[in-house]
Amino acid sequence: MRGKEIGTQATTTASYEKNDERILDGVDKYGARSQSETCMCRVHEQLRKVNKKAYLPEVAAIGPYHSRNKGSLKWMEKQKFRYLYLLLQSSPITLNEYVAAISDRIPMLFESYDDPAMDKGRLVEMVVLDGCFIVQLVRKFSMPELREENDPIFKMYWVLSSLQRDLMLFENQIPFQVLCELFDLIEIPNQYDMLIYLVFKFFSNLFPGQVYGQRINEISSSAPRINHLLELVHQMWLTPVGTLPSQSPSPPPPPRPIRRRRLFYSATDLQENGVRFRRMEKAGSQLNIKFKNGVLWIPPLTVEERTESFLRNLMAFEQYYPTNHNLVTAYVKFLDFLIDSPGDVEVLTKYGVIDNWLGDSRQVHRMFKKINSFITIHSTAYHPFAHLYDQLNDHCSRSVGGKIARMRRSLFRGSLALVCLTALLTLLLSVLVVTTTQTVYTARK
Repeated sequence: MRGKEIGTQATTTASYEKNDERILDGVDKYGARSQSETCMCRVHEQLRKVNKKAYLPEVAAIGPYHSRNKGSLKWMEKQKFRYLYLLLQSSPITLNEYVAAISDRIPMLFESYDDPAMDKGRLVEMVVLDGCFIVQLVRKFSMPELREENDPIFKMYWVLSSLQRDLMLFENQIPFQVLCELFDLIEIPNQYDMLIYLVFKFFSNLFPGQVYGQRINEISSSAPRINHLLELVHQMWLTPVGTLPSQSPSPPPPPRPIRRRRLFYSATDLQENGVRFRRMEKAGSQLNIKFKNGVLWIPPLTVEERTESFLRNLMAFEQYYPTNHNLVTAYVKFLDFLIDSPGDVEVLTKYGVIDNWLGDSRQVHRMFKKINSFITIHSTAYHPFAHLYDQLNDHCSRSVGGKIARMRRSLFRGSLALVCLTALLTLLLSVLVVTTTQTVYTARK
């Protein structure tokens, strides 16, 4: 009996030791890693399930998160190898030199992804292939003389359009430092303003709103601190000139109470309250929305097939890097407040605020109703539209036109209720008469 107890105890001890080994293995893998080191994250499941397709590549997998040898992604892998082959044919730099340049950054590269079990050698090969492809793609886009005569990527516009979309996916990124290293070998060293300009040109028709080239010089000085292309595009599009987070902007204004951080009126409501809409050309930033003398000036926004994916991935980026003040999230939320029905889309389209390439106002309405699901903004975060919301809410609360409109709606609802009640009573009376008649007729028979 004593021997059996000792055997059981030994087995239990061995089991604990194995558990300890697994725990220590996890500590070794994950314990020293911080979120700040991991700049290429995966989208969390709650956000993904609202619209899975918005986060999945259509033609090109970049980095290690998406399988590249299946379905529609296999064809682009062949194009990547073709681009690399042509690059090696036209350049004195060997493949080993490209690999060596990236291998020097293995610690940074390894810490950039949320998967410590990845094979480091395979990861280096992957980002060299992807990085050379991206650098050559943006170069060929702006310099047609570098293209092959029958380059299928530039012969089929839908492929180029899907590539622009796919390179903006949150899970489809490689470190921007890798692109800089490869660009140094392919072009002129340390000319990051040129790389950023080529990226700007490549994505120019993907931006759903206005973008201004004067931001390139400001961004290029902070190129080594940019995590990936998605962050670069975020800075190009919505971050106002002179306020890049990496350049220590002046502190934001004190936060307003959370109850003030919403607009209580849709576009139709605002119009009823005497607000006029105007399209703001050359706004300087998509965030430059002004309300003055009863006129709401808004920079135009193009809504097409790629717009939802573009906005969702920028918002996903902001969920993991809140230091950028959630500018895209706040902007999209503002549009969500304005668009409460397809009729609101039609109002904004009429005045040129929305350029609806989808054609159907209901599609645009549905997009904005779902796009903020599982998206959060902390109550103490800087909100770029807090003052604008105050202005519009105060204007509508004092608007005589709005009060008259609300009174009309009240009277209409009251009149409608009276009509419905009258119709119901008439129907009941008719049923009663028919029933009584039938009863009398039956009794006489």
